[in-house]
Amino acid sequence: MRCLTIYSKIFLVLLISVVSVNSLLAAPNSQIKEVVSAEQVAEFLHAILEADRTIYTTHVVNRMQENDVVKADEAWKRETALPLPAQMITLSGLRVKSKGSGLEYRLVSLWPIYEKNRPASWFERTGLEAVTGDPSKPFTGVVQKNGRRYFTAIYADTAISDSCVSCHNAHPLSPKQNHKLNDVIGGVVISFPLSDNP
Repeated sequence: MRCLTIYSKIFLVLLISVVSVNSLLAAPNSQIKEVVSAEQVAEFLHAILEADRTIYTTHVVNRMQENDVVKADEAWKRETALPLPAQMITLSGLRVKSKGSGLEYRLVSLWPIYEKNRPASWFERTGLEAVTGDPSKPFTGVVQKNGRRYFTAIYADTAISDSCVSCHNAHPLSPKQNHKLNDVIGGVVISFPLSDNP
């Protein structure tokens, strides 16, 4: 768990560096500015989330279970267990959202086990359908929310291990129980506010 804390700190440092600074001067007296696009910021964030989740799944959850050290379980709060990989990203997303920066990320699915993971808007549903059809590229756009513009990107969330597949297929609340390894099982929605000066 300690390594996840370190990854979270690295994530926050990168986020502060990229999102809060709209442009960087190339040199002190230069008139040329380098601008990081919203698409690139979303790519950076997704790369970190995907790496953290993959490492947690393969090097923590799978390893601990294979060696009978501790299992991952949906009821990890009541059991002596690790949170499931999907729960880790949800917990991390809630923590980031609580900081009030406007950055949000969460998991959604066209076949959610829980209602809270359904698409929350037409944009999310359309995006999930798009990444299910072509998981190689995100579905992106600008969404108005509470009088502000938010860049939103939806990335395919695939079943990266047998434990993902077995969990989704065996869960009694799962509306789809025939997932296979590497299938798209949902999406990662990343959203952050854009500058008020378009």
